[in-house]
Amino acid sequence: MISGYDLTNELVYLTYENNRKMGKQLKPTESELEILQVLWEKQKATVREVHETLAQSKDVGYTTTLKLMQIMYEKGLVRRDESSKTHIYEPLASREKTQKQLVSRMVDTLFQGSPAQLVMQALGQHKTSAGELEEIQRLLDNLKNQ
Repeated sequence: MISGYDLTNELVYLTYENNRKMGKQLKPTESELEILQVLWEKQKATVREVHETLAQSKDVGYTTTLKLMQIMYEKGLVRRDESSKTHIYEPLASREKTQKQLVSRMVDTLFQGSPAQLVMQALGQHKTSAGELEEIQRLLDNLKNQ
């Protein structure tokens, strides 16, 4: 017999997969992205653990973190293990996949489809280390050779 937890999580995962297959992009808010950053680092975490991590760098209430994580669950951004009293959350989309979606959307909407404009803006506004510049150069060299 399938428990309520298993069925609910399966429905959340199927909704996430269906949206992904239909090309629908997840659109996490800035606050949701902050929570995802914590979950990507920890892989799995309770609301308390996420809240304590966020509280180190910003003023945020526990109930706000709880509500955001509940919304993220409903949106299909996270999976929730309800098998114990303390719910454990984990991200459904990887950091890399989310970054690709957000950058692609940003290039299309903010930079009129020009990745070069995005790169020039990013490099012009932020300090870049020598190692990062070498990595960028390797990427450019690889793109030229393709």
